[in-house]
Amino acid sequence: MSKTSKSFFMASGSIIVGALVAVAAFTGLSPQFGGKPSKADVAVYEKSGHYQDGEFVNLVPTEELTEGSTLGILWKFLFRKDPHATPAGPLPMQPLDSLAITKKTPDLVRVTWFGHSASLVELAGKNILLDPMLSIEMGPVNWATPNRYNPNLPISAEKLPPIDAVLISHDHYDHLDYQTIRRIKDKVAHFYVPLGIGPHLRAWGVAPERIIEMNWGDEAQFDGLTVVCTPSRHFSGRGLTNRNSTMWSSWVMKSATKRVFYSGDGGYGPHFSTIGATQGPFDLALMECGQYDRQWAQIHMMPEQSVQAARDVRAAVMMPVHWAAFTEANHAWNDPVRRATAEAARLQQPITTPHLGEPVTLGTELPRARWWE
Repeated sequence: MSKTSKSFFMASGSIIVGALVAVAAFTGLSPQFGGKPSKADVAVYEKSGHYQDGEFVNLVPTEELTEGSTLGILWKFLFRKDPHATPAGPLPMQPLDSLAITKKTPDLVRVTWFGHSASLVELAGKNILLDPMLSIEMGPVNWATPNRYNPNLPISAEKLPPIDAVLISHDHYDHLDYQTIRRIKDKVAHFYVPLGIGPHLRAWGVAPERIIEMNWGDEAQFDGLTVVCTPSRHFSGRGLTNRNSTMWSSWVMKSATKRVFYSGDGGYGPHFSTIGATQGPFDLALMECGQYDRQWAQIHMMPEQSVQAARDVRAAVMMPVHWAAFTEANHAWNDPVRRATAEAARLQQPITTPHLGEPVTLGTELPRARWWE
């Protein structure tokens, strides 16, 4: 090798090493990374029955990659992306200047979806906010992560009404958003989260007395509302060194007369039938439907599996979420809803497909417009 070639490779190596060190340092210092558990926290995790060798585990053996490699997936995503992975322009939505606080009864079930998985559930006279990712950009290095399709959302975090409960399914950036938590934390009465997410919220200024960390099977009740932390089949982590350091979950929400299920993220598995048998039937199920690939088939469901999961939990109505905001997989942006509605029709599973920001009120005509076509 010539001196020129050696100099080039040495310089390139120095640049790469320097970049990696800078990224690692930035990630470690950025508040987006979250907090670290104490020894007392870890002692609680170890008693959960779902924590082994320093990591949370699924109920059944689960591989994050079922075929291929991370490098191969990145190559395909960057250079062989589906030409329709991102919509041609902003998606239609119903803007909300505010969400009116109307007189509510225990029988009222209304859900307003903001895109991806972020949704406001009105149940038992309470406002329940699911996975509130209400930012346009994602994570501490936003140039390396997908941006939201629309330049704004149906409603801003500041215009949300007072929130009785925030439910977090897991700590990935598209579900647990630092900027949103900082903007809503003072209007939220309770944060119900899976084990391990408490340190993140405390690091971001959420009062510890407002945080309730829960294991699978735990229940919490207040003022006529019951929330149950139930399993999902997924993984977690916000950095290079904390893989599976926090738990992931689905959620059951119950009033005296109505029941709503939120799947969180995760692959198909027997836990859905168990939840249906022990907690169902449900008046409505918000089901993950998007960001799938056969290369990670055990940690995200195909649309047909999402419909079957809704049937497994015994949902009267299914609402597909986890789509229409970010491109995180190599499929057409509207493929999830096209396939899910077709499968729901085949299996005679009632389904609702609202516009972004369009409230869905059970007991009235459900939104079913094919606006994505």
